Amino acid sequence: MVAERLGDIAAGGHDPEAVLLRIRDQRFDQLLRDTAPPQLRWCEGVVGDAHILPLRFAVAIPGQLGFRFAVGGAGDVATTQGLALALIFAADGDGLIGHGEVSLKGGSLSLALNARGSTGVPMLFLSDNAASVHPKVWEAMRAADGPDSPYDGDGHSQALDEKFAATFGRDCTALWVATGTAANCLALATMCQPHGGVVCHEEAHIEADEGGAPGFFLHGAKLLLVPGESAKLTPEAVRAAIDPIRDDVHQVQPHALSITQASEYGVSYRPDEVAALIALAKERGLGFHMDGARFANATAFLGCSPGEAAGPVDALSFGCVKNGGMSAEAILFFDETLADVAKYRRKRAGHLQSKGRFLAAQLHAMLDGDLWLENARGANSAAAEIAASCGERLMHPVEANELFVRLSPDERESLRARGFEFYDWGADAARFVTAWNTREEDARALAEAIAAL
Repeated sequence: MVAERLGDIAAGGHDPEAVLLRIRDQRFDQLLRDTAPPQLRWCEGVVGDAHILPLRFAVAIPGQLGFRFAVGGAGDVATTQGLALALIFAADGDGLIGHGEVSLKGGSLSLALNARGSTGVPMLFLSDNAASVHPKVWEAMRAADGPDSPYDGDGHSQALDEKFAATFGRDCTALWVATGTAANCLALATMCQPHGGVVCHEEAHIEADEGGAPGFFLHGAKLLLVPGESAKLTPEAVRAAIDPIRDDVHQVQPHALSITQASEYGVSYRPDEVAALIALAKERGLGFHMDGARFANATAFLGCSPGEAAGPVDALSFGCVKNGGMSAEAILFFDETLADVAKYRRKRAGHLQSKGRFLAAQLHAMLDGDLWLENARGANSAAAEIAASCGERLMHPVEANELFVRLSPDERESLRARGFEFYDWGADAARFVTAWNTREEDARALAEAIAAL
């Protein structure tokens, strides 16, 4: 990389000389982070998540004013037979100003182009689902693009069990699926009969945000809703909900207990809290499922091992897409009998993809070198920086990468006018979600903007 520490050249507006003076401070890693503006997506490919344009782009952008190049870092790059160039450009009319990277490899010339600031690309805090795919995930998928056995018979899929077992310190069976909703519902379907019920928080994702999918996948099984602070369950609250249920055919019997780690309000269960809930589940003969859409963020926050953060669960939905993946989630079954059932249900549900090696490759990329934890730490760090400026506005502790902040409608409008994108949370609050690729300067800018309200 040509530069390591940086600022934002987009602040230079339409003054090319000012921009050139600041190029030494520019974050070149934005090439792998920001989204290209719509007018430059007419010929799109991917290296990391930068957008690749052929050199004829110069005549395709109306009002092109010209280009200035500055060579840097050629010493290191030359050893890989490549040449990195910093590109400053401006386009009259479109308000375009940004930077790019030109590479000379294998006798061909390619340009990775990126633009921010005056293009109108917002600072996104909508959801970690909106984040870019991590470059290592793309690399793993490209590496998997060769002939192999179909479905889950390929080498990548077959190696997942051992890799996840090593990560969690206990034997498990890992099944890939395309979505977190499918992961949750297929796991629960192995534990709960259609006439039974799943105990969960009243604001659990399976209740509030999965479009009735649990009822569909579980063929009508009921969700038994329990209240709890910050979307977390306690043994006392669970007992209060299930103890009054009579043991007869006239009432839905609880078959499973499901919690979310980290919770829907971004709060993490401590290992002893998980252990207490699992002990209750075993006492009552309930299967235990963990929705781990942001399990990486919880594990990173807790600073413990993955096995400790999960506890002796029966099944875990291991999140990948929110953490830099593209289209793969994993269901980890620590009970082999449940896994045997799930394999048939996955096929019946249409989630046994014929080229499953591409899903497996994404999961391998996440686990290799603990990229999943590295990404989560980055997202958590950005959230913590913003939280430090929110004070009493915070509605819940920030123990992952979500912030729920009390803001009036006018205050929210003020933040949006400054380029921040986020979701409203009721009439007087907002939710901000950081991601693996949230830029330090964007998190800092949001923190300062909230502090100034």
